[in-house]
Amino acid sequence: MDERPVPPFPAHLQKKPGKESELTPKPQYEAPAYRGAAKLLGKRALITGGDSGIGRAVAVLFAREGADVAFTALPPERGDAEETRKSVEAEGRIALVLEGDITSPEFCREAVRQTVEKLGGLDILVNNAAYQQHQESLEELSDEQWDHTFKTNIYGYFRMAKAALPHLQRGGVIINTGSVTGLEGSERLLDYSTTKGAIHTFTKSLAMNLVDRGIRVNCVAPGPVWTPLNPADGPPEKVARFGADVPMGRPAQPEELAPAFVYFASEADSSYVTGEVLALLGGKTTAG
Repeated sequence: MDERPVPPFPAHLQKKPGKESELTPKPQYEAPAYRGAAKLLGKRALITGGDSGIGRAVAVLFAREGADVAFTALPPERGDAEETRKSVEAEGRIALVLEGDITSPEFCREAVRQTVEKLGGLDILVNNAAYQQHQESLEELSDEQWDHTFKTNIYGYFRMAKAALPHLQRGGVIINTGSVTGLEGSERLLDYSTTKGAIHTFTKSLAMNLVDRGIRVNCVAPGPVWTPLNPADGPPEKVARFGADVPMGRPAQPEELAPAFVYFASEADSSYVTGEVLALLGGKTTAG
């Protein structure tokens, strides 16, 4: 557990959306030191972007805590999704793969419908899927990219939450994935960081809106994390140094972030917590 990959990494670039199976070094998601305590026993969770990265690690720990897990994946991510499915089932829980794109309102509704039908209900929604593409200047950022980033990163979160809400009872939970870029901004991720800031505010606003219904809404805002999102965004020389500028000198591994999602999902741990944005930044203390 103490041996975490440290930059420089191999300089490589992947075609979007990126595949975890082709990453070097491999992201660490199995969390061998984490011991389940039945905190989510009998719960039903839906995770967007659960095929790889943070979403995969969250799916595994939710299963280890006793939850059945449905998760979304894009068609090109089928191989990674199968790895997540096997990992959830290895924890003794049901895994449901939902193939589609959360930029589609119809797919958001269908993903929730299938989750409720196949798992028998829905208790936890994790909005995690994201799109990012660096651009050097505002002039290079096209309307098409701006629209796609917003449709994935904030419209998708809104639509998934809206579709899930009728099925969430008192004690239900929504967890959003934000980012340090939504706290500090990012000069080459104008659209991405703007959506992440929107996610943080969406979290707080929705928490206030749903508190009387007994549904909690929180957000995990990571710094750099070693996932396929980054080698699929290049350039290769920047990928090689990814995460080197934080105080810990490396990016987080997905398994280091997943316990924060368990914390927010668990009534035993966070029943009095809603509307929070938890920043996990590898030693940075000035974000926001």
